Amino acid sequence: MNRDPHVLVEANGCPLSTCQVPAGSPCRTSANKVAVAYHTARFQLVPSLRSELRIVTPALRHPASAWAALPAPTTTAPVLDAEIRIGYARVSTKQQEIQSQIDALNAAGIHRLFQEHVSTRVRERPEMRAALASAREYRALGAKVALVVHEMKRLGRGALELLKVADELRDAGIELEFLTGPLQGKHDPAGYGAALFAFFAAMAEAERDYIRDKTLEGQETARTKGKAIGGVKVSDEDMLATALSLREEGLSLRESAARLVIRTGKKKGQHPSPATVMRMLRDHDDKVAAATLATETS
Repeated sequence: MNRDPHVLVEANGCPLSTCQVPAGSPCRTSANKVAVAYHTARFQLVPSLRSELRIVTPALRHPASAWAALPAPTTTAPVLDAEIRIGYARVSTKQQEIQSQIDALNAAGIHRLFQEHVSTRVRERPEMRAALASAREYRALGAKVALVVHEMKRLGRGALELLKVADELRDAGIELEFLTGPLQGKHDPAGYGAALFAFFAAMAEAERDYIRDKTLEGQETARTKGKAIGGVKVSDEDMLATALSLREEGLSLRESAARLVIRTGKKKGQHPSPATVMRMLRDHDDKVAAATLATETS
């Protein structure tokens, strides 16, 4: 497999609006000459060349000569036929030791390493995003790619989070490999490893059901004990009477809220929100309507 830099670069069309040459041809200048070096935006599309500062156009492309489109590559073979191993290491705090993970990943023969100190409670993990993006880039070039982590909890503690990562890997055809733990080994989402990804999905569904059931159970227990469900009530009869009076004067919800004051609880002394005033008045109107209907039908 030819892996000369110019071959890897020319596997992609140029993304620059001032160039936009098709795959298979060298870059061109604004004067429609063959560029002496490939545009940075183009060779940056190749993960293995991203660290390069300059890719020189080879002599066989006749740099500085009049540019002409060359035949597009006729082969459908992948540009890369090697296996690329992307390593990811994570600890929750800067006080935790991460070097043992890094040593294990390097011993496993990774090609690129992404590491970060971030809790699994944080939704956005930049290095994880970067690792997945790099894996997708290599995969797009035809390489077989594996995301390698020390153990499952480094990807995420919750089943929902694990499922999210697993879905991305499955959609991109990227393998997942654990170096230790009960799931140690390589898992191919398109092969035998599909069972692991299905397991993640089942775990996530079970976790969602468990959270929902526990929430409903807690709410029902609170109701039987006479506790209110939802936010702390900030309105009272005096506030309602004042709000009704302000409504009769034609004041808006925002104006009424600015004149009302919460008298109890943690928000004592503050103004209620317009939404709170709206709910208070709506509940009052519903009760009046229900009482009127009951009187008329009795």
